[in-house]
Amino acid sequence: MATVVVTGASRGIGAATAIRAAGTGFDVVVGFHRRAEEADRVVSACVEAGARAVAVGGDVCDEARVAALFDAAAGLGPLHGLVNNAGVLARQSRLADMDADRLRRVVAVNVIGALLCAREAIRRLEAAGTPGVIVNVSSAASRLGSPHEFVDYAATKGAIDTLTIGLAAELGRSGIRVNAVRPGLIHTGIHADGGEPGRVDRLAAGVPLGRGGDAAEVAEAIVWLLSDASSYVSGALLDVAGGR
Repeated sequence: MATVVVTGASRGIGAATAIRAAGTGFDVVVGFHRRAEEADRVVSACVEAGARAVAVGGDVCDEARVAALFDAAAGLGPLHGLVNNAGVLARQSRLADMDADRLRRVVAVNVIGALLCAREAIRRLEAAGTPGVIVNVSSAASRLGSPHEFVDYAATKGAIDTLTIGLAAELGRSGIRVNAVRPGLIHTGIHADGGEPGRVDRLAAGVPLGRGGDAAEVAEAIVWLLSDASSYVSGALLDVAGGR
């Protein structure tokens, strides 16, 4: 079976994507940073779904650890794709109150980490001469801006949108498709990281569909983009945001 690398896959959208990908016939590398036990549970769920899977820890800002993700993928089988999902945010704040350390970390993980992972995937796919897929996980924040909360995070997701458009044009003749999903208000643990675990419930009334989304709903869109069912889709920014 072909293999996909999913970064930030120990929880939330990444975990749901890894498990859904496993259920549709992909072997999976479960990338994680600190949550080893959670990553192991995702691996077990992937195996139960009929796939081979392995967890690989490390910071996506570390080139050696990024290479290790793809080395692990090679051990499972031919590389098919990358889900560039790893991302961080900090506590809700106005930009005027953010320090440089916070800004550096958010940009490093969300932008540089995504660039490094995409670069490694491209190198491996082009060296093998095989088509492949990169799905970047952006955010509806890239077009909403997240004022008074996460302007820094939103700005990094704007960079991911631009990366998606540029890489799709750059790689099309190599047979590598590049797309992004832009989740909206999704029930995941990242909101607790921002200091408000109940943020989705607070804002759900402003969503045209009247509710927050589930990680599994985003995973369905990502796995569709990984699949041959989306074979003529590249350079797309797919909102999974309930109409918001």
